[in-house]
Amino acid sequence: MNSILLTGSVIVTLALISYSIGIIAEQRKKQLTNFVMIFLSLGIVLDITATAFMIFGSPNSPFTIHGFLGYSALLVMVIDVYLLWRFRIRNGIQVKVPKNLNLYSRYAYSWWVIAYITGALLVFLK
Repeated sequence: MNSILLTGSVIVTLALISYSIGIIAEQRKKQLTNFVMIFLSLGIVLDITATAFMIFGSPNSPFTIHGFLGYSALLVMVIDVYLLWRFRIRNGIQVKVPKNLNLYSRYAYSWWVIAYITGALLVFLK
């Protein structure tokens, strides 16, 4: 694995940690605290950065099944963080996150973890 891909792998693992902290805190508290929003937003930045590193570092085409899985996972997380920020700006920190938004966050995160595990398995099985 070249250094660009290795860097991307480390960064995407940091994105996993950041997303996990943010989503678990949001699911437990059901509120969009500064803590939750910082970790989710950081996860997006790390995920976009890791995706760029992996595209530029890979000798393969960026248009693979795993690529599309990863891009779709990034997209659902971007949508999730956008919806959470919009809800927080409109309603404040103290308001509980509605059930449907809470559920979407859980599904988006699960999809992202599936994409992460798939990528890890592809590297492991090479």
